[in-house]
Amino acid sequence: MSYAMAEALQGAIYTHLQGDAAVAALIGDAVYDEVPPGDLPGTYVSLGTETVLDRSDKSGAGAEHRLTISVISEAAGFAVSKAVAVAISDALEGADLTLARGRLVFLKFDRATARRAGSANTRRIDLRFRARVEDNV
Repeated sequence: MSYAMAEALQGAIYTHLQGDAAVAALIGDAVYDEVPPGDLPGTYVSLGTETVLDRSDKSGAGAEHRLTISVISEAAGFAVSKAVAVAISDALEGADLTLARGRLVFLKFDRATARRAGSANTRRIDLRFRARVEDNV
């Protein structure tokens, strides 16, 4: 198994979302690897949890990353949250990302969960993606 590409994958996803015009039109640059302290925008995106599974084979080291990207919003209803979630899904589904280490084999949407979180006024959509990576070192 290789966890060696985890940082490179996360960095590529972060950069891709920061540069996506549709995502930026909805939330500006409010995509966070770590949610900053203090006042936050009414709607933002946070890179979240991940589970990594070994997918090495005789050709080399590899892994499957099951990663979560969360949309958090204080907007009334789920319409704003879902619009941002759609933009993220469109931006990442099948994206051809260049990693600082390794190679992305595929990036696919897996599932989403929409719910109220914390206060009744907060909406959260957790988008889960599957990414298969191979190490090229």
